[in-house]
Amino acid sequence: MAVEIKENNNNLTEKEPELFEHYRFEIDKGQGQLRIDRFLMSRIMNASRTKIQDATNAGYILVNGNTVKPSYNIKPSDVITVMLTHPHREIELLPEDIPLDIRYEDKDLVVINKPAGMVVHPAFGNYRGTVVNALMGHFRRDGRKPKNNVPGPYLVHRIDKDTSGLMLVAKNENSQMRLSRQFYRHSVQRKYLAVVWGDFRSDKGIIKGHIGRSTRDRKIFTVFPEGDSGKHATTHYKVVERLGYVTLIECELETGRTHQIRVHLKYIGHPLFNDETYGGNEILKGTTFAKYKQFVQNCFKICPRQALHAKSLGFIHPLKGNHLYFESELPKDMTELIDKWRTYAIHKLNDDYFQDI
Repeated sequence: MAVEIKENNNNLTEKEPELFEHYRFEIDKGQGQLRIDRFLMSRIMNASRTKIQDATNAGYILVNGNTVKPSYNIKPSDVITVMLTHPHREIELLPEDIPLDIRYEDKDLVVINKPAGMVVHPAFGNYRGTVVNALMGHFRRDGRKPKNNVPGPYLVHRIDKDTSGLMLVAKNENSQMRLSRQFYRHSVQRKYLAVVWGDFRSDKGIIKGHIGRSTRDRKIFTVFPEGDSGKHATTHYKVVERLGYVTLIECELETGRTHQIRVHLKYIGHPLFNDETYGGNEILKGTTFAKYKQFVQNCFKICPRQALHAKSLGFIHPLKGNHLYFESELPKDMTELIDKWRTYAIHKLNDDYFQDI
């Protein structure tokens, strides 16, 4: 007999449904030889042979830490670890006629430039108007029929509702498995542009710290510097432009934890500008004068969300094997915000009558 351990991802909120189910099987010493795909079909509910074979080919099924073929015969004392795409939720996914900024598309994947304010996946409180609803409408217009009556698209990662920028979506489970493996191995190139509070001493740096759900407020995430909780996370940053009391920086993700950039920057004392969840919607740097306070309030109105944009995305095509790379321009709200701070920095920061907080 085999012992099964099903792992849950505790870093997910109600609005962020889990993408994968994780399993671990320890094969009993009395187990006879059996193909691994047949074994897993008998142990995992609703797991078809095709799904298991796709997962095996994508490297998501390991035996004793090594990838195997679907024809592998399990042996006594083998340790099998599995990651399968999560079964679809009991939410009716409806196609909607919502415009999308599509930067690339083929039969296996699509790259979109998501606007700020758009939720990725239907979930509690956001059942309509999401990226998934929009893509389903797009696929329907193109005459694409769902495979086995299971509607796409197939998510491989997410960006927050109020973050703009590039997002990669698979169009079938095979592509999803292969692309997700790249995210799992941290081989996907992702760079973000962010406006943050404060000035940096160094032009570049690395932020390291385990990220997990806060023990005080389960709706937000925090850094556990001792690594006693959460998951390992690493963010690289470099200064793009110093704007006085705020700074434009570029962040490159080495890992992909929930709210990673937002949490890491708050941890080092530089919250994202106007990030309500992590305190960036307050005046954290500047002067005591009412004129300055009014200026910042106007900036909040110009960019009424966290000033974070997914600028670039690079990955290996899941079937063709070629490298793809995309860049997107800053949206209007962030360009106007940066221009306003740039003008302020030039004309105001050297005035003697300004007093630093």
